[in-house]
Amino acid sequence: MTQIEDCTLPEDTIPHFPELRTGNLGVRIAACPEEIDAVQALRYRVFYEEMGARPDAATIRTQRDRDAYDTVADHLLVVDHTLGEGPESVVGTYRLIQRDGAKRIGGFYSAGEYDISRIEANPGRIMELGRSCVDGGYRNRAVMQLLWRGIAAYVFLHKIDLMFGCASLPGIDPDALEMELTYLYYNHLAPAAVRPRALPHRYIEMRRLDRDSVDARAALNKLPPLIKGYLRLGGFVGDGAVIDADFNTTDVAVVVQTDLVTDKYYKHYERDTR
Repeated sequence: MTQIEDCTLPEDTIPHFPELRTGNLGVRIAACPEEIDAVQALRYRVFYEEMGARPDAATIRTQRDRDAYDTVADHLLVVDHTLGEGPESVVGTYRLIQRDGAKRIGGFYSAGEYDISRIEANPGRIMELGRSCVDGGYRNRAVMQLLWRGIAAYVFLHKIDLMFGCASLPGIDPDALEMELTYLYYNHLAPAAVRPRALPHRYIEMRRLDRDSVDARAALNKLPPLIKGYLRLGGFVGDGAVIDADFNTTDVAVVVQTDLVTDKYYKHYERDTR
């Protein structure tokens, strides 16, 4: 058995993923139900209490953001060891779902917003990223870099060829996001072979301004840090935005071919695990 404080699971259910450390912060995979519960509580605080998502009755009652996809995911954690060594230490998270997990639940979360058939046709190992959030007191460069190092390590260990998911811009008025959406379409559209397209009944046109009228620097500065992070990794966006009224966001599909991931993340991982 492998034990992490009060978290005990059979050894073969815990990925071989050594914790990566930066000072008092670490990044690793959740090792027990208590840590997953802490992830869901953090997501509730950020998505519902802070960002204005609309909870259903069960979400209000439990004060947890949870769904069926959690049961087939690996949950990447950022932990602050000064807060303790158990679930109370969780300050950031990312949900990672591989193809086999999606099959068990009937598909990927993104398929509810986008046609991802071109991605699913990829013969290699694919992974969906989602439900990313960080506690308000930890939204800084160090934590974001640690999350990306964790993702890179996971990609390295599991030999992931392609990552994808839905990333959110705040609000549900695409006209208020016209500069960002136009910029993303004209500068970062995914290659046709792996390009998701918003489902017809949810499709929102991203080309909202004339291409030449967009100030690329200003548009990039207005993008959420998470989307800028994908772009730094060589990521692309799909065709069409999607309004997610329940979460008070406008979503774009993101795709990252892992052979384009910046070498520095792998170098960090290899250095820390020697």
